[in-house]
Amino acid sequence: MTATARLYGGSLYELAAEEGLTDVLMQQAEEVRTLFQENPDYVKLLMEPSIPKKERTDLIETAFGAEAERYLVNFLKLLCEKGIIGEYSGCCQEFVRRYNADHNIAEAVVTSAVALSEEQMKALQDKLEKISGKQIHLIQVRDASVIGGLRVELEGKQLDGTVQGRMSGLSRKMKELVV
Repeated sequence: MTATARLYGGSLYELAAEEGLTDVLMQQAEEVRTLFQENPDYVKLLMEPSIPKKERTDLIETAFGAEAERYLVNFLKLLCEKGIIGEYSGCCQEFVRRYNADHNIAEAVVTSAVALSEEQMKALQDKLEKISGKQIHLIQVRDASVIGGLRVELEGKQLDGTVQGRMSGLSRKMKELVV
């Protein structure tokens, strides 16, 4: 995340907090980010310098003006006018980071070879909430190289319960014994 994204995303969060709109803007900002990820050509169009700024901001108004909170629409227009609409995803990351900090929420990325069931995800979430003392938002990632077990990243710490992690740990212990 760039300094620009931190600055603008933080400013949007502060405005949302002052206006009591953090929950609404959080949801809508994530929806817009998903739309931008699914439609990269639209973002390229908004960044195209050969198109006048007024036309590009009108495109934002047409797309989001009737649906999104006015502060978010104006924020998108501002990023477009400044030529930094490509920083939007980073702005959202900063918004989410600030939101989570204020609401005692931590994101945990759980990596497994196969998709976990809802019951498994709930059990893992409950366990992590008990350990951390925070509300946990789980993000599931599938990686076939994990083979078996789980790897969880939470607040900069990695909890590795994968087969590969266990094997690496055994290998290190064996090397220590041999030396």
